[in-house]
Amino acid sequence: MSADKWIVKVASYLPTVREPNKELSLKKMLTWTGIILLIYFFLSSIPIYGGESVAVDAAVEQLQTFQTLVGAEIGTILTLGIIPIVTASIVLQMMVGSEILPWDTNSEEGKLKFESAKNLMAYGLSLVMAIGYVVAGTFGDLTGRPDLFALVVFQITMGGWLIIILDDLITKWGFGSGVGLFIAAGVARQIFVGLISPLTQTGEPYWLVEEAPAGAIVAFIDTLEINALIPLISTIAVFTLVVYLQSMRVEIPLTMGSIRGFGQKWPLKFIYTSVMPVIFVAALIANIQIAGTMLAGDNGCSILGCFSDGQPSSGLVNLATPPTEEVTQIIVAQSLPLGNLIHILFYITIYVVGAIIFSIFWARTSGMTSSHVAQQISNTGMKVPGFRKDTRVIKKVLDRYIPGLTVLSGATVGFIAAVADMTQAAGGGMGILLAVMILYRMYEQLAQKHMEELHPALKDFIQ
Repeated sequence: MSADKWIVKVASYLPTVREPNKELSLKKMLTWTGIILLIYFFLSSIPIYGGESVAVDAAVEQLQTFQTLVGAEIGTILTLGIIPIVTASIVLQMMVGSEILPWDTNSEEGKLKFESAKNLMAYGLSLVMAIGYVVAGTFGDLTGRPDLFALVVFQITMGGWLIIILDDLITKWGFGSGVGLFIAAGVARQIFVGLISPLTQTGEPYWLVEEAPAGAIVAFIDTLEINALIPLISTIAVFTLVVYLQSMRVEIPLTMGSIRGFGQKWPLKFIYTSVMPVIFVAALIANIQIAGTMLAGDNGCSILGCFSDGQPSSGLVNLATPPTEEVTQIIVAQSLPLGNLIHILFYITIYVVGAIIFSIFWARTSGMTSSHVAQQISNTGMKVPGFRKDTRVIKKVLDRYIPGLTVLSGATVGFIAAVADMTQAAGGGMGILLAVMILYRMYEQLAQKHMEELHPALKDFIQ
């Protein structure tokens, strides 16, 4: 048996969700989406039994930015969030995009192989990452208690597996994907907390303790310091900019070959590859942070950098941490040491370059290249005005736009995510970027589904 067939066969024994027997109505899809969202919030409130709260609090503080972006809630059943799913997708997309794995993901057989390998890897990574969290001491020192060690690993692993199943469930029965929904839900919660929460980071009313409130608006009212408004201003600016960029598009004029005089424009969005490249970069950085924590010895240092009081202080783990203090220093003191400037430039660069790379890979593996889109247009019976119906002609026209949009969209979302994250936007700058784009995409899917139900004859044409 070949390796490909072995992967598909083994993956067939994993837990999965069957597809609906018939097409679901808009109401049922919304109902399933709401149910899955409630299940997600419920699971994120179930604490890990046997973990030490002090160790968990330190880990949450260290990975606060990234746990929102990966739909995680450290210290609960959903400690892993979507990290296993996204990490598996990153690895496979790079292997398929570089043709290490010769799979045609546009064919049914190629899609089956890719999804089987992704599920198999995600289930395995859930166990490996769960062990890594516990070994790193995230839940306290459990090395001398094998029974408690195994129990905590089991709970975290099961949480990772549940997220995989929920992602599969919403893909087949709801709107969008679980990855996008869980990120948007986590970001929405963090925005609420980051703007109007009167509680401190430890969950106590700020007027009862000598600590600042978590909500930026509440903090400004309490202190009247302009610095407290930076997160609010950044949040509004990112929302406005991303909504505007979402409306930008290039429209390719086409005509229907069999119907004279009938034309339509094929839209190519400016943010062409959407949110996926940024999600992959976030997962990559989260893995760097996790690996740095796992490898850090008793002195808090490893090949990836050092930690001081649970926070990155040097090395790659520090450079991959949002330089929020440096940006505040620029705004307030209007000065910045060279070392801090390097931190800012590195942070922006890793997001921009990383998003460009993953944008290119995503376009190749998800059928968004010029050749793939040209084939889609040809299948609808449309052609470029003034030319005979030929896929090669359509591809030549699309080559003027799609390669550039792929790179430019990746660089744009990467830059916005990095800058907004550095300015402490509520929910994380990249979190807001992802949430807006995910919700915008869900809105488009809702509108299309509603249109199909009102006018069933348009269904084939729209698809």
